[in-house]
Amino acid sequence: MSLKKRLQAGEVVLAPGVYDPLTALIATQHGFKALYVSGAGIAYTRLGRSDIGLTTMTEISETIGLIRDRVDTPLIVDADNGHGNALNVQRTVRLYERAGANALQIEDQSLPKRCGHLGGKSLISCAEMVGKIKAAVDARASDETLIIARTDAIAVEGFDRALERAERFAEAGADVLFVEAPRTRDQLETISSRLGSRLPLLANMVEGGDTPMHDAGQLGTLGFRIIIFPGGIVRAIARTAVDYYASLKAHETNAPFKDRMYDFNGLNDVIGTTDLLELGERYAAADGDR
Repeated sequence: MSLKKRLQAGEVVLAPGVYDPLTALIATQHGFKALYVSGAGIAYTRLGRSDIGLTTMTEISETIGLIRDRVDTPLIVDADNGHGNALNVQRTVRLYERAGANALQIEDQSLPKRCGHLGGKSLISCAEMVGKIKAAVDARASDETLIIARTDAIAVEGFDRALERAERFAEAGADVLFVEAPRTRDQLETISSRLGSRLPLLANMVEGGDTPMHDAGQLGTLGFRIIIFPGGIVRAIARTAVDYYASLKAHETNAPFKDRMYDFNGLNDVIGTTDLLELGERYAAADGDR
């Protein structure tokens, strides 16, 4: 079932963050019905840098394509601010959709953008963002491709203005609304009561971020329909990597760490090496029959 149809059916979709084909594969193996291709996750892992707008359209497009080549799971893609003006947004939509995106999240930050839970953000005008949303809707090739409109206005213009922006974005043709970084449960409830009857709502859970942590069930009860945990996998892997390298440096062997890692065969089982080799052998045998 497509992401659009799941939302139309009223499902609550929990979408974990992924940043490459391996994380996408493992998340898919655990039964998630959608994945969130995290711009922050790509910046952290591909560049080793902060989420401050350093990744490019082509780097993200390439990442989407690699993930799509490995899994069929619907992909919600962080498209930042569309990498420029309305015309840039249209090119972003075309490239990401062709690469395999099923939904594109576009925000109203100016360049250079920042992670939604960092301070010092700045916004484009509401009117300019409305134009970007209309441009994105016009550029998509399929009605199944969702345009998610995000506003970062809470931190810049205040909570009421953020809601007003979201309402304008709904009128512009967005399919999903995302009011980033509400500070309290009351704000989460107000977002739902004011906007939830118009369009599906997305909630973003960031460990240590501005929004109080809730599980997907709690947020679904509040009225949110897409729940993302975008950077959790990178924080988990980074913490594990710190412990792993510290252990290897201290012990000069992986023996003390072996219960916290796959061995050679274990990882090959996860990524399906045996199946891949058998497929190659079948093609080789077919070629030899000529």
